[in-house]
Amino acid sequence: MIEPFLIAVQFLTRLPVPLSALPKAKAIGYSLSFYPLIGLLIGSLLSGFGWLLCDAPPMVAAALLLAGWVLLTGGLHLDGLADSADAWIGGMGNTEKTLAIMKDPNCGPAGVTAITLGLLLKFAALHSLFISQEWIPLLYATLLARTLIPLLFLTTPYVRSHGLGTPLAAQQPRHLNVLIITATPSLMLWMTGFGYFWLVMTAILVFILLRAMMMQRIQGTTGDTAGALIEVTETGVLLAAVV
Repeated sequence: MIEPFLIAVQFLTRLPVPLSALPKAKAIGYSLSFYPLIGLLIGSLLSGFGWLLCDAPPMVAAALLLAGWVLLTGGLHLDGLADSADAWIGGMGNTEKTLAIMKDPNCGPAGVTAITLGLLLKFAALHSLFISQEWIPLLYATLLARTLIPLLFLTTPYVRSHGLGTPLAAQQPRHLNVLIITATPSLMLWMTGFGYFWLVMTAILVFILLRAMMMQRIQGTTGDTAGALIEVTETGVLLAAVV
């Protein structure tokens, strides 16, 4: 199981990970089971960085932490958010047009707006977390967002035949992922206290809403919509924590 873990690290972060050979489809599928763990790793690294910045002015610290967040993930999910926003606006309700726009590498006005608003809301939430020196919501945001991806691939058809998510959807260990999806939030609540239960509920509500939008428009999911789900969930959980 080391190779699937390294694949998940390589795909979801920009941490240097050596892979001796091109991974096989089965290993890629099994990497999905490690997404929650990678979310916890990202949240832990960001929390540690935030702790190092505790003496800096909150606004500066929040900006630096947000920049570190984008660099750590390579802006991968922001790209998915932008492509999804462009496709939903430009697709005008048409499934084929929506999918075609998502494949376009160019970023349109809706995509730029979505990225700007997403980063602005994250910055505002991080600023509030710095003032209160509360880092557990950051762990919940990164972990829950990546726990929803196995749930998405378990419950939602993958609509592209040769996309990046094809081996994830086809080769995922379904029974193991059900266990992980169930155990992850339960374990987090047991470790941090059930006062954070409403953060879990926020993530679930975001998932229900965005999945319904995916099914209505494209009858499934793509890699871009999965990335958008991560971004919106992270932002939603952080805002729920501070609001």
